[in-house]
Amino acid sequence: MESTVVSTSNLAPDEFDRNMPRICGVCGDKATGFHFNAMTCEGCKGFFRRSMKRKAAFTCPFNGSCTITKDNRRHCQACRLKRCVDIGMMKEFILTDEEVQRKKDLIQRRKDEEAQREADKEARRPRLSDDQSQVIATLVDAHHKTYDDSYSDFCRFRPPVREGPVTRSASRAASLHSLSDASSDSFSHSPESVDTKMNFNNLLMMYHEQGSSPDSSEEEGSSFSMLPHLADLVSYSIQKVIGFAKMIPGFRELTAEDQIALLKSSAIEVIMLRSNQSFNLEDMSWSCGGPDYKYQVSDVTKAGHTLDLLEPLVKFQVGLKKLNLQEEEHVLLMAICLLSPDRPGVQDHARVEALQDQLSETLQAYIQLHHPAGRLLYAKMIQKLADLRSLNEEHSKQYRSLSFQPEHSLQLTPLVLEVFGSEVS
Repeated sequence: MESTVVSTSNLAPDEFDRNMPRICGVCGDKATGFHFNAMTCEGCKGFFRRSMKRKAAFTCPFNGSCTITKDNRRHCQACRLKRCVDIGMMKEFILTDEEVQRKKDLIQRRKDEEAQREADKEARRPRLSDDQSQVIATLVDAHHKTYDDSYSDFCRFRPPVREGPVTRSASRAASLHSLSDASSDSFSHSPESVDTKMNFNNLLMMYHEQGSSPDSSEEEGSSFSMLPHLADLVSYSIQKVIGFAKMIPGFRELTAEDQIALLKSSAIEVIMLRSNQSFNLEDMSWSCGGPDYKYQVSDVTKAGHTLDLLEPLVKFQVGLKKLNLQEEEHVLLMAICLLSPDRPGVQDHARVEALQDQLSETLQAYIQLHHPAGRLLYAKMIQKLADLRSLNEEHSKQYRSLSFQPEHSLQLTPLVLEVFGSEVS
């Protein structure tokens, strides 16, 4: 077959049924399309073209009415050519060599243009820079090192005590089916614990691994029977938030004063974000291992908090869980939350804002890459940060009320007192 053979047709592709088997009208072989105005196979297409260009004159050695098939089509060229003409093949559709070359050039040009369009499309496709990929990898690693999803350290806290006098809030919580469970939790990658006598400043600067844990012999007879356990849990969670923060790129370069200001004001919000990993939509609980560490709304009311905090907290957890964030998005959101330049006490607003902007751009790039249809996901995530501010405000209000009562503030750890209220000694 000659290299310049080109398929042509005077019928549009949609003028025949694509579902019908394509059979060569000359020999019955499998057809490859319309060639020179008729549906033929490649062999008969090439035969007709060569015959016309050579102006061949064939003679049938038989009676001039041979039946042409796939197997015998080479036996009688005369009847084969006659059959080509009979089914409508026309020499006028045969291109000259120059026309063939022009058509090939046109086809190649269209291929090149399509390739260029694909290249341009690929260039415009969202992608992460090397720096952004490294930031995400660093944050994921930081989270893994400061979050132990086995919750093995929880047994080192003062034990949870759920019996005892039922508070008014606990009674209300038990009656609300939609708010059956709650608490805030955080976790560690290694069994780290910080001396409760160590103040917040030293903890931030050092974050050493130590082995002490709160005394488990604290009084448990008050109506706030869960306060000692949850105070230890929150204190432990603060340690892990500090460890996570110290691994956020750029955080260590901030002044110690700004690091402390950011952590003090954002710690409870980051804890709430972290706790979403253990939140269960089925029963609205935080499940942190065994049954002793499955926290309900009624448990938290026995630590002094009311439904003014817990109802919006559970609503927040449900909304966040339903976003189905990937781990990379979750850790970026925690870092963005922590590095907020408008936190009280922050001095170098511009530097903190620059760090937060880099994280926000990374989060947006990641969402565009992995959720091309999720245009509203970033906005929904940022709205969660606004919700956390309201929760933080209510938490501070309830904490102040709790900490002003000596019998309750004595159950809190020094770290909790330092982070959530310096006015309490």
